[in-house]
Amino acid sequence: VQLQASGGGLVQPGGSLRLSCVASRFSLAYYAVGWFRQAPGKEREGVSCISSFDGSTYYADSVKGRFTISGDIAKSPVYLQMNDLKPEDTAVYYCVTDFLECTRMSEPSVWGFWGKGTQVTVSS
Repeated sequence: VQLQASGGGLVQPGGSLRLSCVASRFSLAYYAVGWFRQAPGKEREGVSCISSFDGSTYYADSVKGRFTISGDIAKSPVYLQMNDLKPEDTAVYYCVTDFLECTRMSEPSVWGFWGKGTQVTVSS
């Protein structure tokens, strides 16, 4: 499985971006898709996740109410809509997938398939 993430860029505080994650293989029924981010000098943080099994979602407390994840990796891109962006959202964002539950978003090492990161910079 190869994942391709896109949509990053430079945005002012309060602005919006939409990240996309596309998989090269479509037989991914019941695979969850998540987004991690890593800022310079910090550990990778699980940001959001969506389950292909039941559509349930996960959001880190730091992004609740501002980010929305949608899509089904088996059928179409998975999107991460990011609104009201803050400087602390600046990081490289990675999409991941595996046959896991979104409850595993605190464990980056268990996710087997990672896309190349896309840089998000929030600055005035």
